[in-house]
Amino acid sequence: MLAALLALFAAGVSSAALSCSSWLERDNPIVIWTDNAEFASCMELFNSMHEANAVIVYKKDPARSLPPAKDELPPDLIVSPWLSGTKLRRNFAPVDYAFGDKKLKREAFYEKLLDYGRAEDRQYLLPVSFNLPAMVFNEKNASFIGDDHILTIEAIKEASAAFTVKDEKSGAYTAMGFAPSWNTDFVYQVTKLKNTGYEAKDASFSYDEEALKAAVNEMRNWTGAYNTDTQMEQSFQFKYLYMPEYKQLVGDRCLFTYMSSSEFFTLLRNSTPDLSFRWLSDGQRTMIADDCVYLGLYRHARSPRKAQLFIQWFFTESTQRQLLERSRNMKLDTEGFGIAGGFSSLKNVTNRIFPSYYRELLGNLPAEEYLEMPAVLPVRWQSIKRRVLLPYLAEAVNTNAEPSKTLEERIEEWNRQAE
Repeated sequence: MLAALLALFAAGVSSAALSCSSWLERDNPIVIWTDNAEFASCMELFNSMHEANAVIVYKKDPARSLPPAKDELPPDLIVSPWLSGTKLRRNFAPVDYAFGDKKLKREAFYEKLLDYGRAEDRQYLLPVSFNLPAMVFNEKNASFIGDDHILTIEAIKEASAAFTVKDEKSGAYTAMGFAPSWNTDFVYQVTKLKNTGYEAKDASFSYDEEALKAAVNEMRNWTGAYNTDTQMEQSFQFKYLYMPEYKQLVGDRCLFTYMSSSEFFTLLRNSTPDLSFRWLSDGQRTMIADDCVYLGLYRHARSPRKAQLFIQWFFTESTQRQLLERSRNMKLDTEGFGIAGGFSSLKNVTNRIFPSYYRELLGNLPAEEYLEMPAVLPVRWQSIKRRVLLPYLAEAVNTNAEPSKTLEERIEEWNRQAE
């Protein structure tokens, strides 16, 4: 089924081809730029139900592809993460008209997601989907974990400590609940919960240095208090946890692994039914993943009326129910999760319809009052995080060594390379 999905996505792989396609000029379809493979299914369903047609153009980084090249057919809609920010906003037309009598209702959306797409009291972007951080465990070990639908850092420490087994004679661990050094993405999530406040600043980013230091120290103290040191954690990981993360939970060697909701629910569709999860939280907030997907109307769209038709069609419960049903029938849900790879931005779709397709959500739906949006991040945040921030965090939480470079030094190096 992945091949079928990619075949649909290939409808617009070559933007150069689009620029010289006479049928596009003649039929004037809705041109959608996206890097989201799952959105191809939306396009096909829309085309089957309307005289107006949509075509998808694959863009590796849609936000960085604006404005279009001179010889390129411009988009009508852009569906992608990283569309926020003052400079990018200039490329979009307000979509406030989408709300009103017999149209979309603001209260249908998760409020914080919708507000994230507003600027100067105008709605420039509409949220499509989002993901959340999750701590995953084997259901047979549920007795170590409370009944609440969230897990705080303290709760993870306590459950991990109860699970951990150390041979007193050899001093070696035969079971270890969880270790910060096993997953740098987990450490990154902790720094977000500790108010590090990553935010776009020019082409780079700013952060709260004291909050970052406090989060790193908490991870180091965790390692020292429960797992001896980082060397012991990594030796255990090398000896026992060499298989894919979800398979680590099948045995009795570790209690938790960290995943995004998209990873977890896609995994469940591929025959691992004994796993369960809790949302990672500080007790008051669960941080929405950085790469939540938004839809924007290009300010120089060739087919704005048709694009409006697509918007009104897509953001309805009935349409999204059909999309979920279509994914299940075509087995697309074994390759991706939910709506455009995540939870729907429409509250009723996530709360009422998703549990029919993802039964693991029953009793464990994301609670709106806990959800917290990130600040506006750089367009190249995924690359910056992978090449600058995560390597620093991996070194910073190591109790056996000090970082080879400060984070500021790494940022300066990145900025020089990006010039």
